[in-house]
Amino acid sequence: MTRADFSLLAATLAAETPDSIPWTLPGGATARWIDVGALVIEPAGVASADLLLSAGVHGNETAPVEVVEAILADLIAGRLAPSLRLMVLLGNPAALAAGERYLDYDLNRLFNGAHARHPDAREARRAVQLEALATGFFEKAQGRRLHYDLHTAIRGSVFEKFAICPYLDGRKARPDQFAWLEAAGVEALLLHSAPASTFTYSTSHRSGADAFTLELGKARPFGQNDLSRFAGIDHALRTLIATGQTDDDARPDALLGFRAKFDIVKLSDAFRLHLDDAVENFTVLPDGMLIAEDGDVRYLAKGGDERILFPNPKVKNGLRAGIVVEPVALV
Repeated sequence: MTRADFSLLAATLAAETPDSIPWTLPGGATARWIDVGALVIEPAGVASADLLLSAGVHGNETAPVEVVEAILADLIAGRLAPSLRLMVLLGNPAALAAGERYLDYDLNRLFNGAHARHPDAREARRAVQLEALATGFFEKAQGRRLHYDLHTAIRGSVFEKFAICPYLDGRKARPDQFAWLEAAGVEALLLHSAPASTFTYSTSHRSGADAFTLELGKARPFGQNDLSRFAGIDHALRTLIATGQTDDDARPDALLGFRAKFDIVKLSDAFRLHLDDAVENFTVLPDGMLIAEDGDVRYLAKGGDERILFPNPKVKNGLRAGIVVEPVALV
């Protein structure tokens, strides 16, 4: 392919070798293909912000990759002019090519040193690469540091589009980011209450980025996504890239807020989750309900306003099999 029709997705799936040679885009911006699944675009003028946009951390979550690919195509063709520094990372190239969530281990559980516990996993090596790329990008940042990690979920959700804010190490979440999420069509925001091994906690903790994991719908194979359902995130990202701003009519108080109350951990093969296999994320848990049990350990719902998030009894022993969340005021 020529530079004029360069496709990061096609090059990544074909396992082509990056050359890191910069080229000029129409309008004066520059682009560099710096690593496998990694492209950096610099604006022609002074950058209004520094945005890391990641997708494909799970290889079966293809809609966000297609959204990002369309935005990149317009940037490269000059139909969209960037006002900010942009790095795009396609998280798990091998899993994307295979159409699988992961090959050896969940990549989004391998950041912040967790990769060292799984040295033989291919995803462990990729986690190290992604952290190095993100850190290097943000070391050169002159403005706001933003990271949006785009996903789709295995199961349905009461709120189709929701976001997760990682633990902030004492920092405060920014209301302008709540407004941006609302402009992107996000309905609910979960505030994490402890450090994690996710990509967004890594960039938040290491680089001070305003980082969010965005869950944007159901996971489907390439070519089977209804991209009209992703119009909100597509428009919000394009507006941010072009102007560095959110939509003027976005309201930060429109988001529903939740915080993580406790994790449900699968301790052994005796673990039993007392929820239907088709239960949706954010389903309300009645007061007193036995959510799960594992030998002598019992997880009970309390109060009637708790909800379940990411229930998955098939995880390996020692891993989180769900999160119980509760409402919280955001502003």
